[in-house]
Amino acid sequence: MLTISPAKIAHVIIRARKFDADVPGSGQARELRAFIAALNEDEKAALTAVMWIGRDTFDPSELEEAIATARAEATAPTEDYLLGIPMLSDHLEDGLNALGISLEEAEEDIYPSV
Repeated sequence: MLTISPAKIAHVIIRARKFDADVPGSGQARELRAFIAALNEDEKAALTAVMWIGRDTFDPSELEEAIATARAEATAPTEDYLLGIPMLSDHLEDGLNALGISLEEAEEDIYPSV
């Protein structure tokens, strides 16, 4: 079971895309780092697991194992680890898709239609 809301993952994806495209020193890294740091331990482990699934380190059917591995292997702050992953936003989006979760639907929870 995913212990982080798809909306929070979508928020990280959106921020990571801005971070990847941003001019150094504008604060995007700081904002993304703060958002991830504020997640609880279960959410951090799930976020890492979704990234691993998107990167093909784990299969979607191995979600629980990926979450357990993320908890067990967390030796550095999650925000440091994830911000060091090239193409983080792509891996997270691919992970959501592999789990049958639409990024567009998750984004609607962040930016509801008026």
